[in-house]
Amino acid sequence: MRAPWIILSNQAFRKLYHELQAGDIFIGRLAIKFGEEFIYLDLEARGIKAYPSFLAQHLSRSKCFQAQALGPYMLPHTLLIRDRHDLIKATNEYGALGIKKVVLKQARFNCGLGIHVFESIEEITNHACFGKLSYPFVLQPFVEEATDVRVIIMGDYVEAYSRQNPFNFRNNLFFGGESKPYQLNEKELSFCRKIMERGMFPYAHIDLMILPNGHFYLSEINLRGGLKGAQIKPQEYEALVEKLHQEFLNSFLEKNPKARVWK
Repeated sequence: MRAPWIILSNQAFRKLYHELQAGDIFIGRLAIKFGEEFIYLDLEARGIKAYPSFLAQHLSRSKCFQAQALGPYMLPHTLLIRDRHDLIKATNEYGALGIKKVVLKQARFNCGLGIHVFESIEEITNHACFGKLSYPFVLQPFVEEATDVRVIIMGDYVEAYSRQNPFNFRNNLFFGGESKPYQLNEKELSFCRKIMERGMFPYAHIDLMILPNGHFYLSEINLRGGLKGAQIKPQEYEALVEKLHQEFLNSFLEKNPKARVWK
């Protein structure tokens, strides 16, 4: 059996894909296209690992996957809607709970562009049944008052800031929103780290929804995200990412001194 391979670029990954073996590792983010997510399953089944983990990379690409895997950390009654049957079940559930206004999150949209508010789930059912809404998507009850907090965790570096737009519930900083520093308490920070552990995130951008009663929930998580509103500068951020990757590479080489590096 040969020594492990360390793959440091997407070019090398594509070239060596069929030659990779158990024990090999990819460092960085895989550049895969929509519809290629099966690659994660194939690599995991073959015993190939990654930093960041393939689980974290896949979760970062899909709000729907997050709702499935990280649902226990999200607002109660957040639902993954895969088809019309799921939508009818959700209609019954929300009706029984007296939930009227709802938020819909489309898959694969960022910057708040795929988030929509509907006055009732029946409106969503009408759109979906007439082909104006594509499955899958995520549904959750609309919360009238909540603080939107972005948390950045990069090794020992932790930063949090709230985001607000008085004219738009999306709170997007690129479309008129404002930000200010937010002081995380120990429970909120511990909550973020539990989410990262569950999703195998070595670093993350985490969006929290904090309610007036002090309860808090996960909105979404990603390996990367916009830095508008953050104290850390893009150059500093990239240097931290590179530092974490280099530390992981050095640690792997210490354990596997005969490993071959492919750039």
